[in-house]
Amino acid sequence: MSVILVESLSKRFSRKGQWTEALRNINLELDSGTFVSLIGPSGCGKSTLLRIIGGLETADAGKVSIGGMTPLEAQASKVFGFVPQAPALFPWRTIIENMQLPQEVNRKGGAAYESNREDETELLRAVGLGDFTNAYPKELSGGMQQRVGIARAFASGAPILLMDEPFSALDEITREKISHQLMSIWEKHQKTVVFVTHNIREAVFLSDKVVVMSSRPGRITEIVDINLPHPRTKMEENDPIFHDYVHQIRALLQERWD
Repeated sequence: MSVILVESLSKRFSRKGQWTEALRNINLELDSGTFVSLIGPSGCGKSTLLRIIGGLETADAGKVSIGGMTPLEAQASKVFGFVPQAPALFPWRTIIENMQLPQEVNRKGGAAYESNREDETELLRAVGLGDFTNAYPKELSGGMQQRVGIARAFASGAPILLMDEPFSALDEITREKISHQLMSIWEKHQKTVVFVTHNIREAVFLSDKVVVMSSRPGRITEIVDINLPHPRTKMEENDPIFHDYVHQIRALLQERWD
């Protein structure tokens, strides 16, 4: 079942009287419960596409449907959970209180919302932070704070998670550890995830599909189905098939860049 449908979408920006074409004729159909990564050169419009899907920006042409709703209707119905590049935790609230924030904000969702919620403490344990529920953000490293942001998005009950390069500020080892934790949580909860990244190995490891985009104006040049088994562990990264996918996507990116 298609939960996200993007048809003939285009977007331009104006800066100092000059128009820049960010996205051109984007067509994309994503099924419910899939993990999809958007990858492409810097400035190709990946984050802009994510924000249009989430109703944070509007397109100049084309249409986006979220389960039959417009992005703004889906946003009002609490369909989306967002994970930005920075974790956006309130410093005066403990970690568990930050985790509970979506519940407080979305309380008007009533019984339907409550039935979709996940246990905050269990999710903190799943990302290795079970001992930090009463800590404050300043007591956590950047990587730990980002793990809170990811766990909070899953705890929100939102069926679609939009992640905009959430690991971009992390070192390679921390990034790898958190990506494995994210995979483990996703395999359990099966949310629909749209994930923006520049990291090819990360995209292959996490995704069911990798959407390869060209340099500006951003266009979809290829959608690569990642047929690796679940559950995925570090062992999959040693599989020759994994490396074949990495090489394939790198070649596609290099071709479009050239």
